[in-house]
Amino acid sequence: MAAHIVRQCYLLCRRAGEHVSPPHEQMRNVVMRGVNNALQQTVGYGTRRTDTIQDAHVHIPVDRLTVSYSKSSGPGGQHVNKVSTKAEVRFHVRTADWIPEDVRQNIFEKNKNRINKAGELLVTSELSRSQQRNLSDCVQKIAAILAEASERPREPTAEDVALRAARIEKGNTERLKQKKINSATKRSRRVEFD
Repeated sequence: MAAHIVRQCYLLCRRAGEHVSPPHEQMRNVVMRGVNNALQQTVGYGTRRTDTIQDAHVHIPVDRLTVSYSKSSGPGGQHVNKVSTKAEVRFHVRTADWIPEDVRQNIFEKNKNRINKAGELLVTSELSRSQQRNLSDCVQKIAAILAEASERPREPTAEDVALRAARIEKGNTERLKQKKINSATKRSRRVEFD
C-alpha cells in the first residue's frame, strides 16, 4: 500500500513538472548480497570531486561496523513497544583503515557532536518500522558523512585570483579616500589660538 502511494505521488509530481528522483533510485548505491548464507552490505562513495567521470570508490564494510537495535520512539501503537527497530551504527574512526587518513581527520573536525568520548562515530535512524531499512538509512548517512569529509575545496582559477586582488585594491582605495575625508572634516573643526 505504501509503495503504491509513493509511486502515485512520484507520477503526480512528474506530471506537474517537478524534478524528483524515483523512490527506487535513491537506494541504488546500497548493495545487498548473500555470501555463505550471510548478508553483507557495502556502500560506495566518491572520495574526491574530480573533473573525470570515474571517481575513486571506497566501500563501507558493514562487518566492521557495530550495529545495535533498540525500541524506537514516536507513534506506532503496540508495535513500537514490542519490536526493536531503531538502528544505531557506530565505528571507531581512528582505527577505520578503510577510510583515508585525511578524510578521518575531516570527520573529526566536522562531526564533533556525533563522536563520543571513545572516538566512535554514532549514527542512528528510526525513520521506518523495519530494521533493515533503518540500517540502510544509517549506512547512507555514514556514506554522506564520508562524502562530505572527502570533498576538497575548489582550486581558484587565475580569473578568481585577479578578481579578488581587484576587490582588495578597490577596498583599500575606498578606505584611504574615506580616511582623507574624515581627516579633512576634523581639521576644519579645529580652532587655532594664535
